[in-house]
Amino acid sequence: MPTALIIGASRGIGQELARQYRHAGWRVIATARKPEDLAGLSALGCEALPLDVNTLNDCAGLGWKLDDEKIDVAILNAGVYGPRADGLATPDEVDFNQVMHTNVLAAMRLLPMIAPLVDHADGRLAVISSRMGSISMRESNGGWLYRASKAALNSVLKDISLSVKNAICIAFHPGWVRTEMGGEGADISVQESAEGIRNTIASRKAGDNGKFFNYDGTPLSW
Repeated sequence: MPTALIIGASRGIGQELARQYRHAGWRVIATARKPEDLAGLSALGCEALPLDVNTLNDCAGLGWKLDDEKIDVAILNAGVYGPRADGLATPDEVDFNQVMHTNVLAAMRLLPMIAPLVDHADGRLAVISSRMGSISMRESNGGWLYRASKAALNSVLKDISLSVKNAICIAFHPGWVRTEMGGEGADISVQESAEGIRNTIASRKAGDNGKFFNYDGTPLSW
């Protein structure tokens, strides 16, 4: 039975990824912060582990709990948008720390621990980024703190991809998804996004290591 690890599965895309992998017969290890969310993941048949990605001890504890695991697919989904002010309004320190710690520092803590667990011929590691983090495709400065955090996350993923010998490490734009972050007017459902991500992960080849994709497999530029 293959094993998937979903970091940040309390709701939205993360929860749907956990649900779909379980429905496909996978063993799923999924993390969340709140007891009620952990209970919901357990009800889906997941092995639910408590994790606050902004707590160093939680991150270290996850590494200990996963010791000696062989993970086939690991997906880092945890993230926040932060302030939605338009233009170049300087974020205050609290907002800056929340966004950068959640979207970047957590990845720098967790991915070096997770990468060795997926570093085998069939291993896949993915981060849920955003096309808003792309510098070459940028046409707006809205949400510039979020954009900066996702550009940094892309950099972290690229560095992780250079550290593995066998695994394939990729970043995703999940689409504009009808979630709490994306809003009701977004283009696609969480089911469509998660299905596309799963299919794209499964179809990647060795030459895709260190690349950036849309949820449907379309290559994106950094």
